Amino acid sequence: MIRIIIADDHSVVRRGLKQIFDETHDLQVVDEASSGNELLDKVRHNSYDVVILDISMPGKDGLDTLKELKNLKPELPVLVFTVFPEEQYAVRILKAGAAGYLNKESEPEEMLDAIHKVSQGRKYISPGLAEILASNLDASGETPIHDTLSDREFQVMCMIASGRTISDIAKELSLSINTISTYRIRILEKLNLKNNAEITHYALKNRLVE
Repeated sequence: MIRIIIADDHSVVRRGLKQIFDETHDLQVVDEASSGNELLDKVRHNSYDVVILDISMPGKDGLDTLKELKNLKPELPVLVFTVFPEEQYAVRILKAGAAGYLNKESEPEEMLDAIHKVSQGRKYISPGLAEILASNLDASGETPIHDTLSDREFQVMCMIASGRTISDIAKELSLSINTISTYRIRILEKLNLKNNAEITHYALKNRLVE
């Protein structure tokens, strides 16, 4: 039996996943968490076979949660299940140690396949993500300039490009407005851009937002 903990701040998502797994013979949801801190506390004191993690939850940032999970229990497979499109976070999530990345629009069968693969110590990469990874491997070997951004800078850039205000971003990430403004300045400098409109144009051009 594969023992699963689901970390998502929406109870309807946790309930929906549990219903899907209840229809299988070898998957069992044994625990739930609604925040990154709650998940980390439970992983410290309990044993699981797979973690299903949403990277957008209140409090601790999803990428930070993932990195701490991998420090706590490096062998514990983490399947990221999120609303963000693969173009935005998938590559960074995999580099941070996730065993797989799945969009919440995926079919139940894809989720079941992903869980079985990661529970066996394998990586799960969807066809869409495989295409993105292949397109990043151009002949010149050059990497996109946004790869120079830190994980937090990248997150803030995507949120700005999606039309969020500085105050909205600060509230959602539980950071000060000054801190978010500092991230914005760093983003503009690293990408050689002048304003939010150019950030949005860059993100759209590189398929980082829809």
